[in-house]
Amino acid sequence: MACSIVQFCYFQDLQAARDFLFPHLREEIPSGALRRDPSKSTDWEDDGWGAWEETEPQEPEEEGNTCKTQKTSWLQDCVLSLSPTNDLMVIAREQKAVFLVPKWKYSDKGKEEMQFAVGWSGSLNVEEGECVTSALCIPLASQKRSSTGRPDWTCIVVGFTSGYVRFYTENGVLLLAQLLNEDPVLQLKCRTYEIPRHPGVTEQNEELSILYPAAIVTIDGFSLFQSLRACRNQVAKAAASGNENIQPPPLAYKKWGLQDIDTIIDHASVGIMTLSPFDQMKTASNIGGFNAAIKNSPPAMSQYITVGSNPFTGFFYALEGSTQPLLSHVALAVASKLTSALFNAASGWLGWKSKHEEEAVQKQKPKVEPATPLAVRFGLPDSRRHGESICLSPCNTLAAVTDDFGRVILLDVARGIAIRMWKGYRDAQIGWIQIVEDLHERVPEKADFSPFGNSQGPSRVAQFLVIYAPRRGILEVWSTQQGPRVGAFNVGKHCRLLYPGYKIMGLNNVTSQSWQPQTYQICLVDPVSGSVKTVNVPFHLALSDKKSERAKDMHLVKKLAALLKTKSPNLDLVETEIKELILDIKYPATKKQALESILASERLPFSCLRNITQTLMDTLKNQELESVDEGLLQFCANRLKLLQLYESVSQLNSLDFHLDTPFSDNDLAVLLRLDEKELLKLQALLEKYKQENTRTNVRFSDDKDGVLPVKTFLEYLEYEKDVLNVKKISEEEYVALGSFFFWKCLHGESSTEDMCHTLESAGLSPQLLLSLLLSVWLSKEKDILDKPQSVCCLHTMLSLLSKMKVAIDETWDSQSVSPWWQQMRTACIQSENNGAALLSAHVGHSVAAQISNNMTEKKFSQIVLGADSEALTDSWEALSLDTEYWKLLLKQLEDCLILQTLLHSKGNTQTSKVSSLQAEPLPRLSVKKLLEGGKGGIADSVAKWIFKQDFSPEVLKLANEERDAENPDEPKEGVNRGFLEVSEVEMDLGAIPDLLHLAYEQFPCSLELDVLHAHCCWEYVVQWNKDPEEARFFVRSIEHLKHIFNAHVQNGIALMMWNTFLVKRFSAATYLMDKVGKSPKDRLCRRDVGMSDTAMTSFLGSCLDLLQILMEADVSRDEIQVPVLDTEDAWLSVEGPISIVELALEQKHIHYPLVEHHSILCSILYAVMRFSLKTVKPLSLFDSKGKNAFFKDLTSIQLLPSGEMDPNFISVRQQFLLKVVSAAVQAQHSATKVKDPTEEATPTPFGKDQDWPALALDLAHHLQVSEDVVRRHYVGELYNYGVDHLGEEAILQVHDKEVLASQLLVLTGQRLAHALLHTQTKEGMELLARLPPTLCTWLKAMDPQDLQNTEVPIATTAKLVNKVIELLPEKHGQYGLALHLVEAVEAVSLPSL
Repeated sequence: MACSIVQFCYFQDLQAARDFLFPHLREEIPSGALRRDPSKSTDWEDDGWGAWEETEPQEPEEEGNTCKTQKTSWLQDCVLSLSPTNDLMVIAREQKAVFLVPKWKYSDKGKEEMQFAVGWSGSLNVEEGECVTSALCIPLASQKRSSTGRPDWTCIVVGFTSGYVRFYTENGVLLLAQLLNEDPVLQLKCRTYEIPRHPGVTEQNEELSILYPAAIVTIDGFSLFQSLRACRNQVAKAAASGNENIQPPPLAYKKWGLQDIDTIIDHASVGIMTLSPFDQMKTASNIGGFNAAIKNSPPAMSQYITVGSNPFTGFFYALEGSTQPLLSHVALAVASKLTSALFNAASGWLGWKSKHEEEAVQKQKPKVEPATPLAVRFGLPDSRRHGESICLSPCNTLAAVTDDFGRVILLDVARGIAIRMWKGYRDAQIGWIQIVEDLHERVPEKADFSPFGNSQGPSRVAQFLVIYAPRRGILEVWSTQQGPRVGAFNVGKHCRLLYPGYKIMGLNNVTSQSWQPQTYQICLVDPVSGSVKTVNVPFHLALSDKKSERAKDMHLVKKLAALLKTKSPNLDLVETEIKELILDIKYPATKKQALESILASERLPFSCLRNITQTLMDTLKNQELESVDEGLLQFCANRLKLLQLYESVSQLNSLDFHLDTPFSDNDLAVLLRLDEKELLKLQALLEKYKQENTRTNVRFSDDKDGVLPVKTFLEYLEYEKDVLNVKKISEEEYVALGSFFFWKCLHGESSTEDMCHTLESAGLSPQLLLSLLLSVWLSKEKDILDKPQSVCCLHTMLSLLSKMKVAIDETWDSQSVSPWWQQMRTACIQSENNGAALLSAHVGHSVAAQISNNMTEKKFSQIVLGADSEALTDSWEALSLDTEYWKLLLKQLEDCLILQTLLHSKGNTQTSKVSSLQAEPLPRLSVKKLLEGGKGGIADSVAKWIFKQDFSPEVLKLANEERDAENPDEPKEGVNRGFLEVSEVEMDLGAIPDLLHLAYEQFPCSLELDVLHAHCCWEYVVQWNKDPEEARFFVRSIEHLKHIFNAHVQNGIALMMWNTFLVKRFSAATYLMDKVGKSPKDRLCRRDVGMSDTAMTSFLGSCLDLLQILMEADVSRDEIQVPVLDTEDAWLSVEGPISIVELALEQKHIHYPLVEHHSILCSILYAVMRFSLKTVKPLSLFDSKGKNAFFKDLTSIQLLPSGEMDPNFISVRQQFLLKVVSAAVQAQHSATKVKDPTEEATPTPFGKDQDWPALALDLAHHLQVSEDVVRRHYVGELYNYGVDHLGEEAILQVHDKEVLASQLLVLTGQRLAHALLHTQTKEGMELLARLPPTLCTWLKAMDPQDLQNTEVPIATTAKLVNKVIELLPEKHGQYGLALHLVEAVEAVSLPSL
């Protein structure tokens, strides 16, 4: 295991952040510039050593070179900070900043990955001209009990050139601002709480340290934590109310003025240290001479280290308690907009602050406390060397310093000396990685090998220095203090190395143990690839090469891995090399890892694996007992046992073994304890099942003839205390293992007795073997049903397994359930392969009866000594509880098999369109599923099959003819309606009616016809609800509803359908149509009702049918008894959800007038949609009482309109009904059908159209409109469209024939006017001249344009005139006009004759 660099996060759009921070780069850069090779720089000096490795020639220097370099190296010019918990990153430059937050997103390859996305961006400066110099992202611990120790939120601390330090939330909201010194902030650093590794280490306090050119300010961590929490709470309150102002606790800080040093660039706050007595005396002598007095207890001091010039490195010591901490009143950034000018100052970048206010705030700068002088104790003087940065190690013992000479110097912090130097790292960036040893790896082979022989000792800690050299584009990892380089990576020249050096603020010795955060000690940000990486270093790399046996072992493991990958023809040579390598490895854990990799190899043959394992085992046994690792020895022994078992099973499977005994049906009947009739029935059922079960069984690639690779075999099994168990593997893998053991035996190609003996002696329990055997049997159904002889093999195998020790408990009593047989029954119950399950249940029942008889016979013979032994015959079977369970299971499996056969059958029906919902495959059945599916589970599964096949409800009756014959009184509703459909389908149904009939016989209660229709009705409406465009599903649902005979069930199902699926859509359709005042367009229907306009028309028609069914059922339910829902005896133990029929019977009685009220509205809506009527607002036809009653629960009693209706309402209703009649006649008899063929074709896909004139009359009755007016209008419209023969029939129903005659007289005049005046023929003109003047004047007043059909023969019109004469009384004012018309029509008709 070597050092590695790992990518853990990406940038979603880093270019957007760069364009925001560097606007001048945005305009010049092309879209693909970021993808160029970053190493192709044009400046040889900047390239450093990496320039010699370039393959392309360098380009000459140009004017635009600086800009080109900046395009890729822009991150070097930014202030960058990443939270150690990786939940926030800040990139800042001058006044601007971008806050990036991580989000889980899918990459282009579909893999989920973490990406940094811009969470906030803006300007941070408050004072003019100030710029960002340093930034930190500090996660603050949560105070909630449920998430103790976890980060709650992240605070961003930013230092400015003005001296201000400002604190922000993740959303860029300013929390507080502090001016602690008027010089620019050079550096911000943080220290958080760490649990001391051992008692000798001083516990460090949390603090934030701020470096100024000549001062260091340290803010106490606890004080800062409380203030930030208070300020954040204040932000929330101010956002809510806008006027609360709570003063948070003051900040406690110390300010040291650093003296005797020229310049300071960076610093490190080491923390509190306590000198040893010797160091205390040495220090006292150096400062005060040999006469200096010392205190009894060494004083505690805070140590600070600075880097800069003169001295290059300075060491400062501040005595604890020498000065009191200063208290700074927190300048609250959040308060009322009206009362706090400071809020405006801090939040000025939001853009709502005037210049006048800004000037006022700048004048009110807070008071700056003077610094306490602190002289440098000592340093590393080097007048030419200037320090650039310092980085403290995690355990505060070492520090790494970079300088302007390209050196990295390692300091011993306690002694104040340089202990190591690296050359050639100009502009280096540095960080640390601390690795804790895993105690499980520290197990040496010999007891005296290491002083750390006790694995329970403390974990060792290793520290590695990480150096990034940007000029060379290389990242190196060095072992400290004097260790070698353990890793090096080429990473590019424009990266940034981030080392926070702290974790979560606000923890203590209790809360820091409760949760270990996912923190990265070090991160490398690569702007070119847009990724964030971290470095993983294994602990063993810290151990020196000379002493590290582990390093040697790892080398041997690598060598072994390479050897296993090579393809060598000489396997003996490879085997010898592998043996040498594994024996040379010292550490037991590594040796075990090596053996695992050998056994997992696919290239090595079985003999090679066995020999290597045997050699290692022999070597371990020959060693002294104390030096042998027990775990490794046990591992080898177990693997060797498994290899021996594999060899034994493989040998048994490879033997040429065949059962020569012939196998007949008679033998099978005896074996299964069945008589000839029962056997024939079983074979017939299985034959049908085979024919219909066309699903291909699952096959396994490595499952040919039960072969299993040794690698896979070893992965599946494991030893635990000499007992062989199967690991948690998938169902397919479990079947593959079982096939390896039993497949040949089940085919009669391997010795069953030998196999059982081998497996038992290997330590496999009979229960596990039974489970494996059944998994193979139940999954290989297709092969088993094709080979009946396998039943005999299963019988033999089961008998042998049952006779094993601990299979069947010897104390088992016949009146209790045997766990052994219960295990087998459970497997059969859960199996979805019902054919194989039924056969195995028969075999199990037979073997169980045989063993039970033998045990009972043995006990009986012991009790009755000397009794007549002939009393016990072969036909006698011992009664036991298990026997009863077997019989119940056999009945359940037989039922399930018949049902599964039905559900697999398919009719060759030619449907015009198959919905995707119908194409979904049906789930396979098992006894368990049926037992858990509730009382309606069986009918529900058949209903799903009927929906998938889309059979007519008549098909269900065809299969139920025998039951109809038994109940001759049952009404034959709907038979004629669906007869045509059945006759079309009948030829292609095949075996389906027979299978349905068989299912009805098996399930006389569960598949009772009403129950089945109820479930089909519900299934269709559920599927329609998924896709309302499939209107035919809803139509089919209503058909099934009509076929339900029992009115109680019919009423309940219809009411449930209305409440669950229809009323919401129905109300939406009503309000939409009332709003637009006409039939709405497709877009509006889809928006408001969720379906197209054509589908909505059908929906309303089906709703009308449903409401009619509800009313009819309510009338007839009093005459019919409530049905009793029975269950078959075999399925009494069924559990699960309540059935649809049971729910239906629980429904309340409907309120008939309310349903009728809804039916009227539905008829109106249906008419509007069907005929695309305009200027109709459906709700305007009802008064307030009527409107309020709509869409209420149909079982509730509502206040409905009663008595005489307002004449205005009646007038509007009459107009509407006359419109409907006109539209209906037009749709049926219009001569313009060719122009608009869709008008009549609309309802045809969804069933036959309504008898609209009859419906209009029915509506007139309910809406208090004169029915005679509607009838007269209907007659008039029929004549208007030239359908005189229908008009004559309709006249018979009209009561007021006198008014009708007047209306028809006008229509006759229009026809004659068209014939004489509009055709303009010579004969017509002559005839017109001969007519009486009164008639001529009347005809000229007629407007023939109102006629819808002008092509009516004159003879037909003559009949109409005669009809008018009949209807008009002689005293009528227009009787004379009618007589003149008769003469005129006769005159017109004469020339044509």
